[in-house]
Amino acid sequence: MALTAKKEALIWKTLNDTRGKIEPAEYKNYIFGVMFYKFLSEKAQTWLDSVLGDETWSYVWGQDPNKAARFMQRNLGYVIQPGDMFSDWKKAINEDKFNIMMISDSLVHFNQGVSQEAKDDFAGIFADMDLTSSRLGANAQTRTATMMDWITLVDKIEFDDKSDVLGDLYEYLIGMFAANSGAKAGEFYTPHQVSDIMARILAAGREDMEQYSIYDPARGSGSLLLTTGSYMKNAGIRGSIKYYGQDIITTTYNLARMNLMMHGVYFNDINLRNADTLNNDWPDGLVDGVDNPRMFDAVMANPPYSLKWNNKDREDDPRFKFGVAPASKADYAFLLHCLYHLKSDGRMAIVLPHGVLFRGAAEERIRKELLENHNIVAVIGLPEKIFTNTGIPTIIMVLEKNRQTDDVLFIDASKGFEKQKNSNKLRQEDIDKIVETYLSHKDVDKYAHVASMEEIKSNDYNLNIPRYVDTFEPEPEIDIAQVKNELSDIDQQLTQSLQDFQALESQLVKTDPQDEQINNSLQNQEVK
Repeated sequence: MALTAKKEALIWKTLNDTRGKIEPAEYKNYIFGVMFYKFLSEKAQTWLDSVLGDETWSYVWGQDPNKAARFMQRNLGYVIQPGDMFSDWKKAINEDKFNIMMISDSLVHFNQGVSQEAKDDFAGIFADMDLTSSRLGANAQTRTATMMDWITLVDKIEFDDKSDVLGDLYEYLIGMFAANSGAKAGEFYTPHQVSDIMARILAAGREDMEQYSIYDPARGSGSLLLTTGSYMKNAGIRGSIKYYGQDIITTTYNLARMNLMMHGVYFNDINLRNADTLNNDWPDGLVDGVDNPRMFDAVMANPPYSLKWNNKDREDDPRFKFGVAPASKADYAFLLHCLYHLKSDGRMAIVLPHGVLFRGAAEERIRKELLENHNIVAVIGLPEKIFTNTGIPTIIMVLEKNRQTDDVLFIDASKGFEKQKNSNKLRQEDIDKIVETYLSHKDVDKYAHVASMEEIKSNDYNLNIPRYVDTFEPEPEIDIAQVKNELSDIDQQLTQSLQDFQALESQLVKTDPQDEQINNSLQNQEVK
């Protein structure tokens, strides 16, 4: 049974109460690290219970450590030695024998035991857990006490093996840390509602594909990859879906690897990289002068908006054959990178700021090339304040590589949301309406319009949504006769009120100031 919203909120409050002076952006590295180690330990223990029978892991390890290690590596890609399990940490805490070095030693052993095949997926994955940091405590004793609290806390979270509770909780906490870590720290997270729209559009009509490859070149926490994969019929079947992604931030790279594996993705189906996408094309691409990029069935991205980048000497880069984005705004550089790695029959979706629809110069030339090449399928306008790292309204642009038709669907979904305290949230009905409108590819009054290429050319290739979707709602006509009657009623009420006031005024007794002075004087004499 999945965790309820109330249970999730309680877990978040409890976690927050134990973090002390550590900022959320750093605290998440420890909590996610402990959660992920527990996940790996329990996965290893479950596997061991299924294959060892009556023998213990300690006994098998003691017979031949190298053979035992290779045995676990072949099946899991990693090794957890006897005494290093999460349950061993908890036992040591209960017996008052725990110290922070147990964690340090376990993580060292873990890194040493990762198989060569799984190096890219596990190597350095716990590097953000700095167990010597003074933020954990001034000395080893206080740092040990802090880690004991967190291990005990994570141990109390009960998971149901038959559901994706652990992965869902992990995704929930990613969102909460993003929302509470400031705008910059929230860049790694795409709200699930937006991921869901993009995933449903990308997977539409392709859910039954036996083999499916997906790529996110600005991967963040991996939520776009996971959500897209979840709509495929073979999600969870080993080898059916291949996940590719790249991100420049090392902490985010670790976060995504954990996220995918905690959602049940096998390590050998994960191909993630820690690098600069625009400066280091991957996977493959131009190698030794030969253009041979890896292509994908679906490409999705929510890149940093209007990022500054080095656009020097890019003219010969095959990714940017439609033009080079300006140095001050890398939006079209990310878009063209995505399109370059898309299969001929693939589909891509990318989140971008509105400026890409109408800005001039180099961006206008790129936009014109994309339109004349029939690549742009749809432009979907989203509400403002739905992302943790920006309050600006954004769009989802959907593109295909070898499309025959040249029209463009415009959807103005900017007004469909639920207002919250400091943000806006897309409701399920808002999400469904966007997806259903995209799939129908028809005009919807005040909401969507299919624009022909002639119409787009008449607008000088400007794709600003209000040029195509008229959402203006006229003011209701004024009934002059009714207004006259209402004014007449008001006049009558004023006249009656004035008459009532005058009647009351006439009943008041007026006192002469001189008489009042004499009366006061007489009263004073009587007192004397």
